[in-house]
Amino acid sequence: RDPHRFPDATMFKELTYIEVLKQKIEVMDATAISLCMEQRLPIRVFNITTPGNLPLVARGEDIGTRVIGD
Repeated sequence: RDPHRFPDATMFKELTYIEVLKQKIEVMDATAISLCMEQRLPIRVFNITTPGNLPLVARGEDIGTRVIGD
């Protein structure tokens, strides 16, 4: 859930592709999640509007939520 719209939203440090699909977490289209899962591509979900976050992610910093295989 979007924490700006839902103050009770929970931040996850790490999820599997299956958890994202089962819980219907709408970070991306379900087809895109499935394709990343098939190709074993990790996903990093983060707030791009926070100044400085994009360079942090590009450097491999551990921010946001990591979506991986199980």
